Amino acid sequence: MGDVPDMPYRQARPARSAPVHGNAHPKAPGKAAGTARPREPRHFAALDLGTNNCRLLIARPQGDGFAVVDAFSRIVRLGEGLASSGRLSDAAIERTIAALKICADKLKRRNVTLSRAVATEACRRASNGPDFIARAYAETGILLDIISAEEEARLAVLGCHALIEPGEGPALVFDIGGGSTELVLVDTRPALPVVLDWHSAPWGVVSLTESAGHGPPGRDGGAEGRAASYARMRDLVAESMAGFAARLPRDVVVPRLLGTSGTVTTLASVHLGLTHYDRAQVDGLIVPAPALRRISADLAAMDLRERATLPCIGTERADLVVAGCAILETIMDLWPAERIGIADRGIREGILRRLMGNGS
Repeated sequence: MGDVPDMPYRQARPARSAPVHGNAHPKAPGKAAGTARPREPRHFAALDLGTNNCRLLIARPQGDGFAVVDAFSRIVRLGEGLASSGRLSDAAIERTIAALKICADKLKRRNVTLSRAVATEACRRASNGPDFIARAYAETGILLDIISAEEEARLAVLGCHALIEPGEGPALVFDIGGGSTELVLVDTRPALPVVLDWHSAPWGVVSLTESAGHGPPGRDGGAEGRAASYARMRDLVAESMAGFAARLPRDVVVPRLLGTSGTVTTLASVHLGLTHYDRAQVDGLIVPAPALRRISADLAAMDLRERATLPCIGTERADLVVAGCAILETIMDLWPAERIGIADRGIREGILRRLMGNGS
């Protein structure tokens, strides 16, 4: 997604400010007294560099939330090959630097007042992660902050909690990333949800695909091979979440589940039968759990070429979506909600809330 029009993007209730570390982009000094121009709206920016995607959001305060004035999203696959090599590949770094240069240009053109750029699992795990961070800063001026899995989880909740359905008892929020999956159990009674427990599983759509995914077309073992691969992925994810699953409360009458990530927004698009992705129809959608299980099973049974022909999946997501399905089904097993909330918002929105003083 390239430039987007100025559009309302309301967040939840305001909260007290918290300090953050970010990249300041100060405005040029004003002219001498008596010639000052009318004050322009302040622009803030949040950049989330994940294992699979590079995403930027630029916004201005509006009411108790903010309005988006520019955005950018590109699949860069920074973590491609990381599972086997332990390093970020040269090709992945080049793709990512190219995307960051576009982001840097947008920050300058939009005269951003304050921004924060974060990097997640790929940079946490890669032995050359610090070298990549240094190069990115030297070539783009963007200083990436490698955040912990815990902060990643908290930012995601801060950014999407407004979409948690009303109800009693704790709710579970999850973020299926490229290199990891964050699970957060929250108490929704306070104005801002309180984190009761959290877990970061070392499996995302890229890392799980590379470790246990299908082979190329014609060499994936056919229907039986695809079924075995999917079961293997499910087992790996379930094992990584077993400790967290054992800590979850068992007396929740109506479990509530909210997901944020490319996996859930993609599956929601398939559920709606969209011919192209439409955030307005997806963000805030509630989907019955059986429908998502049925879509997951159908996608897992298809070969790569069949998945690539589906709208909203295509060639960019065809090889990774099955791993996302395996992670999603495992989460639904450990927290058996009857319906799943879908959020096309998360870390970037959480960062913006903090920058604007609307998050804690």
